[in-house]
Amino acid sequence: MTKQLTIVLALLFLFSCKTPEARKPISVKTGSFIDASVERNKQLNAKEQASIQKVMTLKKDNNYIASESGFWYYYNTKAEIDTLSTPNFGDIITYNYNIKDLNGSLIYSKADIKTQTYAMDQEELFTGLREGLKLMKTGETVTFLFPSQKAYGYYGDQNKIGSNTPLICEVTVNSITQNQSN
Repeated sequence: MTKQLTIVLALLFLFSCKTPEARKPISVKTGSFIDASVERNKQLNAKEQASIQKVMTLKKDNNYIASESGFWYYYNTKAEIDTLSTPNFGDIITYNYNIKDLNGSLIYSKADIKTQTYAMDQEELFTGLREGLKLMKTGETVTFLFPSQKAYGYYGDQNKIGSNTPLICEVTVNSITQNQSN
């Protein structure tokens, strides 16, 4: 019995000492997913651009300006005083705004949102509004047309603004307080 046990243990020891074999990598073609995502985003962007162009065509009275950041805007009220400046990093801006969809339906009113205070480029704010505020002076009211990637993007605001929703925002800057460290 000991002889048989010794042979079994020797065989187990011999076969258990096998060198480990490398596992083959699992190949995943991520390029196809990325390519599909890029194509979807291009189609979405083209659709939104066409919708925004349609809005601008219907409201020809407004003098639309294309921003370098990828949205359009026009002045409802433009500051007449040249000495006023646009905000810089850290300046404190108080402003009011409302949000509409491209059909002009009100999503959030100025009363819903209330007066906002924002430290330029030091707090969270959706991209389009942050970039739009940089173009404004005290006392100005500007209407912005934001494609969804400049607004709330894919996720929306988790409340009234849905996924991939282009927006119209009418913004009034009440005051700009210069940051003392500028």
